[in-house]
Amino acid sequence: MKILVCISHVPDTTSKINFTENNTQFDPNGVQFIINPNDEFGLTRAMWFKEKQGATVDVVTVGEVAVEPTLRKALAIGADAAIRINMTPQDGFSVAQQLAKVVQDGNYDLVIAGRESIDYNGGMVPGMMAELIGANFVNNCISLTIQDNSVIAEREIDGGKETLTTKLPLIIGGQKGLVEESDLRIPNMRGIMMARQKPLNVIDPIDAITKSSTKSFEKPESKGAVTLVDKDNLDQLINLLHNEAKVI
Repeated sequence: MKILVCISHVPDTTSKINFTENNTQFDPNGVQFIINPNDEFGLTRAMWFKEKQGATVDVVTVGEVAVEPTLRKALAIGADAAIRINMTPQDGFSVAQQLAKVVQDGNYDLVIAGRESIDYNGGMVPGMMAELIGANFVNNCISLTIQDNSVIAEREIDGGKETLTTKLPLIIGGQKGLVEESDLRIPNMRGIMMARQKPLNVIDPIDAITKSSTKSFEKPESKGAVTLVDKDNLDQLINLLHNEAKVI
């Protein structure tokens, strides 16, 4: 079984985010980047298929040279090879087109992507990729079992879970549940050294259609000051809830 794990290179949530060019461009200076958490759950599950069922695992991302440390981390975790599509991502549709071409050229059986990335939270790339190549698709996937060509997948839905049966080739939008946080792997020294010897292939992008663009970014408003109310002063509390918070 050939597995492709789609990796997003995203800012750590603890990083301070700024914008330039009149708030039209993201400023990466001073920002720590990580593997998108939903993608890391998927990568860890792919490692299970590699170790238990003899699968081969490649990772892919769309980005310029700055994303390579993130790919090297994925290789250190255990992926066999990495692919970098040499372009700056423009929107979800253009990214999906680039990834779909890699999937078709590589003849992958299973594509694991995160259900969404934590930077833009678009949640659109896996589904569009599946449509472009005509593959089966399961989003919000929290459990995945594969035997030969048959798949049993479980996904999270409003108010519960849903179990599905399908066939390969398959694309999933994965999330926590595929594995738990305690299952995530930290690269060890051996893995880091081996990653230096593994192939990281840089390929040119295909001509793709961009259907959206960013006009500007805006930070959320700062939180207001906290008002402390004495426990015995219920009239003041009710007044604040009614006139300021407007919740009663």
